[in-house]
Amino acid sequence: MRKLVSLLAAFALGAGMLATPAFAQEKGTVGIAMPTKSSARWISDGNSMVEQFQAAGYGTDLQYAEDDIPNQLAQIENMITKGVDVLVIAAIDGTTLSNALENAAAAGIKIIAYDRLIRDSGDVDYYATFDNFKVGVQQASSLVQGLEARFGDVSPWNVELFGGSPDDNNAYFFYDGAMSVLQPLIDDGRIAIVSGQMGMDTVGTLRWDGAVAQARMDNLLSAHYTDKQVHGVLSPYDGLSIGILSSLKGVGYGSGDLEMPIVTGQDAEIPSVKSILAGEQYSTVFKDTRELARVTVGMVDALLQGGEPEINDTETYDNGVKVVPSYLLEPVSVDASNWEEVLIGSGYYTMDQIK
Repeated sequence: MRKLVSLLAAFALGAGMLATPAFAQEKGTVGIAMPTKSSARWISDGNSMVEQFQAAGYGTDLQYAEDDIPNQLAQIENMITKGVDVLVIAAIDGTTLSNALENAAAAGIKIIAYDRLIRDSGDVDYYATFDNFKVGVQQASSLVQGLEARFGDVSPWNVELFGGSPDDNNAYFFYDGAMSVLQPLIDDGRIAIVSGQMGMDTVGTLRWDGAVAQARMDNLLSAHYTDKQVHGVLSPYDGLSIGILSSLKGVGYGSGDLEMPIVTGQDAEIPSVKSILAGEQYSTVFKDTRELARVTVGMVDALLQGGEPEINDTETYDNGVKVVPSYLLEPVSVDASNWEEVLIGSGYYTMDQIK
């Protein structure tokens, strides 16, 4: 009998010990809806948030929709049904979530738009992102810097423009920020857009698809550059930049005496950092996803503990229904001169990952 009692006591103790971690996460559960695993950047975002939320005592439900809008909607509805306390959403299409968010709000679930603004909904509580207009300014400034360094005596510089996905609100901020730098140079004849293709309705790249960007660059080269040289390409994202560079290399740029054009980017993805070191891509913009996760965890913690989330912008992001209170982080332009200091020095990458 004593043995039996001892076994039962040990079992009860063991069961209690097994249950402890679950109770430790009962500050709440956070549903995290990410767009896709096809970009290393979103994988990093998801991992950073899970790590930091769990360290803060929250349970997490992380889902990737692989750029499929109905899939993301179903994932969000499932999180609502399971009773998460907060939704953190990086939307595939920021205009398609209104009904789902209405259901979430009716269930008392708080909603944070993560990096991509959710439009046409009054149920978005907060927005955590980077200064997206500044990202565009940095891209265009780097483009001009590279043009001056590599093709300074050429006039005009022949440049082509690429935009991000038209269903991503950030793409318009990137483009507008870039054009605030480039338009004066276009107006005074220093830059020529040889194809004449301008405006997000013309240069946007649906779903940020590198293959689509490569095909468009192929078309631009065959239609407009048989007797001209491309000097620069404004690319808003590394995944597009890789496709654009592949197209350029395919017709001989970067070999012989045909210099590689200045090509920008964003997100400091490892293939593009390596491309910068190889003298192909000129620059990228680093957005530290660890810091974005930190801000988001702080917002959630404040919301669920009855406090006020920290914000630093109450004017910029009108989603068509309301101005969403936001926290904007600072992006950092990266090129061959500072990549090691910024990316390795911050601990974001190790040297072994790059070299």
